[in-house]
Amino acid sequence: MKYKRKEKYKTLESQLAAVKKDGRAIEHIHNPSEEVQLKAVKKDCFAIQYIHNPSEDVQLAAVKQDGRAIEYIHNPSEDVQLEAVKQDCLAIEYIHNPSEDVQLKAVKEDVRAIKYIHNPSEEVIDFLKNEHIEIFDEHFEEGK
Repeated sequence: MKYKRKEKYKTLESQLAAVKKDGRAIEHIHNPSEEVQLKAVKKDCFAIQYIHNPSEDVQLAAVKQDGRAIEYIHNPSEDVQLEAVKQDCLAIEYIHNPSEDVQLKAVKEDVRAIKYIHNPSEEVIDFLKNEHIEIFDEHFEEGK
C-alpha cells in the first residue's frame, strides 16, 4: 500500500483516516497524537513498532490484542508485561528480565513458557518441581 509523504498527514483528520484504513500507516505520520496512536494499534497491534515512545495506554492496547506485540516495546512496565503474558503466555520470549510475577503467570498458563525464561526465579522452579516434575526434569536436570 502506498502512502503519502509524512508532510501530507498534517491534520488530525487525515491522520485518523489513514490509520483507520491501515494501522501501519502511522509509520508515515510525524509525531502522531496519542489518539492517532491508539487508533493505529487498535487497527493493527504491530503498528506499535512505528511509534516512538508509546504511552502505557498505547502499549496496553497493543498487547491486549496480541501479547507478541511486546517485542516492539522498549522497557515495558510490569503491568504491560503481565498483560502480554495474560494474552499469550509465550510472549515472555520477548521480555528481557521478566519479574517473578511475570514468569509465574507465564508458566502457570503454559509450562512450555519456561523455555523462554533464562533465569527462572526460585518460585518458578518450585512451581515446576511441585506441579510439573516432568518439565522440571527435562529442563533442569538435563542441563537445558
